[in-house]
Amino acid sequence: MTPLPPYAGKLERAWHWFYRGFCALVFFFLIAPILVIIPLSFNAEPYFTFTREMLTFDPDGYSLRWYQDFFTSESWLRSVRNSFVIAISATMVATVLGTVAALGLARSYLPFRAALMGLLISPMIVPLIISAAGMYFFYSSIGLAQTFVGVILAHAALGTPFVVITVTATLIGFDYSLVRAAQSLGATPTYAFFKVIMPLITPGVISGALFAFITSFDEVVVVLFLAGVEQRTIPREMWSGIREHISPTILAVATILVAISIALLVTVELLRRRSARLRGLSS
Repeated sequence: MTPLPPYAGKLERAWHWFYRGFCALVFFFLIAPILVIIPLSFNAEPYFTFTREMLTFDPDGYSLRWYQDFFTSESWLRSVRNSFVIAISATMVATVLGTVAALGLARSYLPFRAALMGLLISPMIVPLIISAAGMYFFYSSIGLAQTFVGVILAHAALGTPFVVITVTATLIGFDYSLVRAAQSLGATPTYAFFKVIMPLITPGVISGALFAFITSFDEVVVVLFLAGVEQRTIPREMWSGIREHISPTILAVATILVAISIALLVTVELLRRRSARLRGLSS
């Protein structure tokens, strides 16, 4: 947040601190459930509440038994494997499709540009339950329901809008005279793309790919509609665990997912800053 100038009046300073305090309260309200889950995942007892030993910081009240249960359970390990296979495959498809679409949408002379942009980002706007139901009926008619290919394509459709938005934002202010200069020196369009365009838009492409990966890795609604027993992902396994056999192992899994999400978001922020620096240098 920008600091107050020295000439700010009392009313401006009061509003400044009130606004910061309000934002802090909102942030705490959003983050409090996560802060509760993390210590509960180390509970030595099979409960979803803080025991007396935990409240008194007794070492006997804390244990890694639920993390051990996660890493030794065949069903959880299978869901981890499925989640990574589906998320990585969907991210690759979404990154390629989203990057190509963003390169086309970046051209100002493209006809129906706004309509095409709205169509491409529609998976972010349409309620997920509607998209999942539509995908189920479509994939069932072509035999892709309850298959890895069907789930991967569905997640790729959900992740493509993030790639389109991030790469399009990276291409704003792109100096196309660099491409024309490369072509004037004999570079083919393909060579110019990989040697001139791609290095400058790489931070945006990677950021979009990370968002697509997170979208696929944490998605559960589409998986409930399309996935079979062999395609269970981590969110699907957590859903089943909550409904069928409640275990604090779910809290351990949630903590691990929070750590992965934080690491990915930090990476996205670092890439965003690098992209901003590159755009400043190119301009």
